Amino acid sequence: MDIQVARFVRSTLSTDEERELARVDALADELRRHLQEHAADIDLVHVYRAQSSAVQLIVSSLLTERLGFGEEVVVPESEGFVTRARPDFFYELSPARGIIAEVERGGTTTNNHDLKDLWKAHISPNAHHLFLVVPNANWNEAGAARERPFARVRSRLGAFFGEARREVDVVSLHVFGYGRSV
Repeated sequence: MDIQVARFVRSTLSTDEERELARVDALADELRRHLQEHAADIDLVHVYRAQSSAVQLIVSSLLTERLGFGEEVVVPESEGFVTRARPDFFYELSPARGIIAEVERGGTTTNNHDLKDLWKAHISPNAHHLFLVVPNANWNEAGAARERPFARVRSRLGAFFGEARREVDVVSLHVFGYGRSV
């Protein structure tokens, strides 16, 4: 199964943000290739009642070991916000500029983890990009797809991009769909 990818970008970017986005897109492409190379491994661990940490471990092997992301780094509090957000992964592009990467599984849409992750990137003073790794489908005990998070996340979070009135303070969102869909 090919890894599905959806990319969303704020409607208006500064010249610096455009340059930064080129770096972010290159990292996103590395992640997509890594997920594709390990698709069979992901399918083995992405089964009914499996722990999300199994998929996160596969993603971690690229993000932390090869690309230099920190794992479970506490994001500093913003003025007026006391969040102490702790994303799965964080990458510093430059001082006060970075990427949050989150790996989700069962609660992606049922527990609104996708919306929480976007909110975390929005209110974090040093995160301006979000990589969100979600399942193409989640399975029930009988082995049938009970929900399709990638399609839902693409639709829900895509609504926050493309028109200035709806946009949040996140420059880009890359959503990666892993695992089989049928």
